[in-house]
Amino acid sequence: MRRSTIFLAALAVLAAANSAAAAEIEVKMLNKGAEGVMVFEPSFVKADPGDTVKFVATDKGHNVETIAGMLPDGAAPIAGKMGQDLSVKLDKAGVYGVKCLPHYGMGMVAMVVVGTPTNQDAAKAVNHPGKAKQVFSAMFGRLSTLAAAK
Repeated sequence: MRRSTIFLAALAVLAAANSAAAAEIEVKMLNKGAEGVMVFEPSFVKADPGDTVKFVATDKGHNVETIAGMLPDGAAPIAGKMGQDLSVKLDKAGVYGVKCLPHYGMGMVAMVVVGTPTNQDAAKAVNHPGKAKQVFSAMFGRLSTLAAAK
């Protein structure tokens, strides 16, 4: 009887761990995508704390790095190398703004929202060059729509 109880308890723990497994979300760095040239695809990602975002250098000549002011308190900055994939486990809730450094002004940016966007106001206050300003404006509109739907 005791062995079957221990077995069932272990089975329950394993089942719970599998159901709560973190996801891996893939974001491609592209010269040309569905939304134009020099883009991250998808450019807007909703994730849960503990999920991993894998930035894939589908086209070379791109990197991914966080934008100053668009990172939750206590979160580690993201800094990928040119032309290389980068996987990042995101544990801190909030808005992460990322850019491809060479194509930032062309609007090659993405927003990753992990859990509750706790730093949304600070992230929204960041000034961006060129087309990146328009792209982020649209993403913050999308984030507001998501928040209103809840």
